[in-house]
Amino acid sequence: MEVQCREVSLASGCQAFCDMGRGIPVVLLHGISSGARSWVPLMHQSAGVRWLAWDAPGYGESSALAEPHPSARDYALRLAAWLEALALERVVLIGHSLGALIASAYARDFPDRVSGLLLADPAQGYRHADSDKRDAVYRSRWTQLAAQGHAAYAAARAPRLLRENARVEDIARVQAGMHRLEVSGFTQASWMLANDALEDYASRTSVPTRVLCGDEDRITPPSGARALAERLGVAYRDIPCAGHISYIDAPAAFAAAVADFMATLSPSQEKSDL
Repeated sequence: MEVQCREVSLASGCQAFCDMGRGIPVVLLHGISSGARSWVPLMHQSAGVRWLAWDAPGYGESSALAEPHPSARDYALRLAAWLEALALERVVLIGHSLGALIASAYARDFPDRVSGLLLADPAQGYRHADSDKRDAVYRSRWTQLAAQGHAAYAAARAPRLLRENARVEDIARVQAGMHRLEVSGFTQASWMLANDALEDYASRTSVPTRVLCGDEDRITPPSGARALAERLGVAYRDIPCAGHISYIDAPAAFAAAVADFMATLSPSQEKSDL
């Protein structure tokens, strides 16, 4: 089965996504430097699942948000409109890195629509840091992209997002995603990272939740992910031989972790899209 990449028109603009498989709908939210196509290796790992990976607002062909300084909730509202357009009433939600912040906001505001929440290599946000730190985080990525250009930025940044001695094809996949970044969308996402906080959302939802992290993650290290899981009172699982984008470094192990989590959800929590 092939991955289909398509678009839907929403009141807030175009929403692009990739879609593959049939079964329980599992929605994939990528991180700040990535896109929908980064999930393709994972999509080929499991049967009985309908994988749906979006290009976040301002990424790929997806229209940017109208709010110049968006919160995770602004992204979550776009997510809600997209899932409604696809007539998906209940999903398993996987947020990677910055996508974990958006996923947490959606789970807090729409708990009845989420069967389970996986926070993978989670970026926790800097809302509670001092103003100098927040400003530094906000300007640390999009300014480099604007100054260096896509090729130089991708060449310098991509290897750090994977494990040591990552496969050449995996580095190339991450670089390809970076070549598709739009400075405007990247800037909005950077603002959200600097000025919002995952825990403010995830601590206020009753949705079954688990935290995953690559055991070689240099961006959001396992120690921070484990501590987050402890504070939330949820289970934690390492993804072996994986860096920050753990689902690219180790798609089979990541898929196994997803399957293990889904097996803990009761039939009433899951809803198939057959």
